[in-house]
Amino acid sequence: MTGAALDINDRPFALPAVRTVVVEMPGEPRGKGRARFSRASGVAYTPAATRNFEGSLKYMAQLAMKGAPPIEGPLKVEVLAAFSIPQSWSNKKKAAAMAGLIRPTGKPDADNVLKSAGDALNQVVWRDDAQIVIATIAKRYSDRPRLWITVEPLIGEGA
Repeated sequence: MTGAALDINDRPFALPAVRTVVVEMPGEPRGKGRARFSRASGVAYTPAATRNFEGSLKYMAQLAMKGAPPIEGPLKVEVLAAFSIPQSWSNKKKAAAMAGLIRPTGKPDADNVLKSAGDALNQVVWRDDAQIVIATIAKRYSDRPRLWITVEPLIGEGA
């Protein structure tokens, strides 16, 4: 073969193409809010701010999926929660934050951001967040606050 493009049939031992999905949600990342209880009825409910954030994230995930069905099997999920740099900080401190030398250590907790993302992407990107077998999350400062989620199926692992 000279100069011809390779076809998957020309590489019988190659792994199948992996469908990576990237969901980007602009704005300040939010964590899963603690369940609230109604005194009158004693019923637990999710706070409105959490419901709104998860609804918007679900919509962004639907756009990223472009009508494809949820991914099956074990998944690796990477989450980047990029937060605004406080305006009150000095230029030196802002530069350090942009360089990753200062990281956000306040609320929301990383695990609550991951939980909120997991719940919002259920039945859209994946069937159930129980499919996630590897998850990493990083919090950092940015001049472009957002939640960036990369989802990758793990081929051949327990599927």
